[in-house]
Amino acid sequence: MTRTERPPQGPSITVAVADPFSEEARACIQAYFQELQARFDEGFDPELTVSATPEELAPPAGYLLIARLEAQAVGCGALKIHREDGYGEIKRMWVAPSARGLGIARRLLAALEAKAAEAGVTVLRLDTHHSLAEARALYLRSGYVEISPYNANPYAQHWFEKREF
Repeated sequence: MTRTERPPQGPSITVAVADPFSEEARACIQAYFQELQARFDEGFDPELTVSATPEELAPPAGYLLIARLEAQAVGCGALKIHREDGYGEIKRMWVAPSARGLGIARRLLAALEAKAAEAGVTVLRLDTHHSLAEARALYLRSGYVEISPYNANPYAQHWFEKREF
């Protein structure tokens, strides 16, 4: 008798809205800032970049999502809603180096797009640094197009937009 074996289950990955004031959120954003400090030739100072404060990421002004791998926080992404200007902005996209290659960034981005649609946002924008090639590739693969600068972020060299999500 032939036995059919099931393929092994992949890791349990979840993405959910989180409290932007929580310790878990602070830890993810701090890890993101530390990575930027290490990767940017010019260093990184969170005080000089475009804001995404906990107040700006709390509903209905915005949302912070946390990605978890086997219940451990391994990534984050945020949606900051600019209602007066008519767009949403993706901020603080980060996945822990130990969890890269599992599709977590794609899941975070898709969840942020779904949250934006749910909130009535019809245009998403984001900016990124030239050294974050993998992020730029993700955005292009996900249908974002490069646009002219829409903000004065001193760490950005690339700006993207997506209108259909």
